[in-house]
Amino acid sequence: MGLEIMEDVRMDYVYNLVRGGKREDGRGFLDYREIKLETGVIKRAEGSARVKIGNTEVLVGVKLEPGEPFPDTPDKGVIITNAELVPLASPEFEPGPPNEDSVQLARVVDRGIRGSEAIDLSKLCIEEGEKVWIIFIDIHVLDNDGNLVDAATLGAVASLLETRIPNERYGLTGEDTLDIRDRPVAVTMVEIGGEILVDPSYNEENAAASGLTVISNEDGSISGMQKYWSGSIEEDKIAEMVEIGIEKAGEIRREFLE
Repeated sequence: MGLEIMEDVRMDYVYNLVRGGKREDGRGFLDYREIKLETGVIKRAEGSARVKIGNTEVLVGVKLEPGEPFPDTPDKGVIITNAELVPLASPEFEPGPPNEDSVQLARVVDRGIRGSEAIDLSKLCIEEGEKVWIIFIDIHVLDNDGNLVDAATLGAVASLLETRIPNERYGLTGEDTLDIRDRPVAVTMVEIGGEILVDPSYNEENAAASGLTVISNEDGSISGMQKYWSGSIEEDKIAEMVEIGIEKAGEIRREFLE
């Protein structure tokens, strides 16, 4: 049996399960797989975290370096988010420069953090127009079994919460603690057979015609959204997904980010 045929069979299997009210791993439609979070895993980083959601695993490191500000924001620090899809993590990942998937992953995580204004970038100004702190958020996907965005966002925020500004290393003075004002959390959902599934596995992502990530803040406001794939999502379904996303984000925040 060819790989494409096997993939079609698997997609049909997942679809039919969902239509029958079930998921491959026995979860309820709105249930996450087991989440594990460990911080301080990269000793040379200013902040770091390893996140596992089921078999999906990501490693996030945060580094800070002095550098020039952007010309249009001379008194604000800079955030640069990158994602690396390690080839061993999935047969779909290939070695080489960042591809569309890695760029999208980095952008969604970056958008959620910026949109929440979790970091007061004005406090990262060292000398206006000359020198600011640049925050590098590096995401490494170690194993992909679906829902990379939620794992990467959780890892990024957990890393930032423990980040220390390395003033002493660069002969500078000031606060060593990175001031985090919010804790954005991403919740990704897919629609299969008219049903909404939270935290899609790799097979469920492949079987879905559409998906949506909702990134929300502590007060329930939305700091980022991203739709996936070509299928449309009805307006009432989007509203339902947003409501579910905010509720599930609150649960994750209370358990892992307080």
